[in-house]
Amino acid sequence: MILTVQGKPAYAYTGGKAFDANLPTAVFIHGAEHDHSVWALQTRYFAHHGFGVLAVDLPGHRRSAGPAMTTVPAMADWLAALLDAAGVQRAFVAGHSMGSLIALDFAGRYPERATHLALLATAIPMAVSDALLDAALHREPEAIAMVNQWSHSTFAAKPSCPGPGFWLHGMNQRLMERVSASGEPNLFHTDFAACNSYADGLDRAAQVRCAVRLIVGRRDAMTPPRAAKALAGALAQAGVPVDTVTLETGHALMSEQPDATLDALFDFASRAPREVQ
Repeated sequence: MILTVQGKPAYAYTGGKAFDANLPTAVFIHGAEHDHSVWALQTRYFAHHGFGVLAVDLPGHRRSAGPAMTTVPAMADWLAALLDAAGVQRAFVAGHSMGSLIALDFAGRYPERATHLALLATAIPMAVSDALLDAALHREPEAIAMVNQWSHSTFAAKPSCPGPGFWLHGMNQRLMERVSASGEPNLFHTDFAACNSYADGLDRAAQVRCAVRLIVGRRDAMTPPRAAKALAGALAQAGVPVDTVTLETGHALMSEQPDATLDALFDFASRAPREVQ
């Protein structure tokens, strides 16, 4: 589905069914150097079980026109504009890694528009090491290889994958290479720099008014579970319902544990939304 957002074409995968704005809407936001396809297994289920689905390609990533945005708040504003273009006022919003920062910023600054908020593999702050930033800027293939290795737990090692024929390391590396090849120069660095510079997470948490679910991977080396504790505390202090689901997986939750991730998302999204206060 192609929408015009801020004057440029933007792509959202609809889960194999035509998007219907009259249904409850579920929005899915990918992480750095990725695209909508990381949500393929979860979004198809949502789309065939009562939801209108919008799994976005962020600007400059695959099918959405660039340039890529350089800050998390700019991406959150873009998401609000995308919902306007789709005719959607309120939505369940899920974000993975960098996408979790975008989802949090959106729900904090547009509290009346988020019915539920699911943050997967999140961290506040989401600091990126100088070595990885330098590799992303000057040696992107090396950065892709490093992140691909760190994103998967031993569960993902061939042939111990969730289904026959899946090689999770290979699939994820090729995806990042495709996003890199189709995007602007230094896209990985642009994404990482946006994560590294985002300093508003705890302030935004204080503004959230919907229920929140944190979904973390016990073996996540990129954003370990402890990295979400400050965020969980800030959300609880804000008085919103918040819980944490821990899965036996690394950073790539949606592919390493697709069914468990789906269960955690769908159960949460199916609850009655909390009234905005």
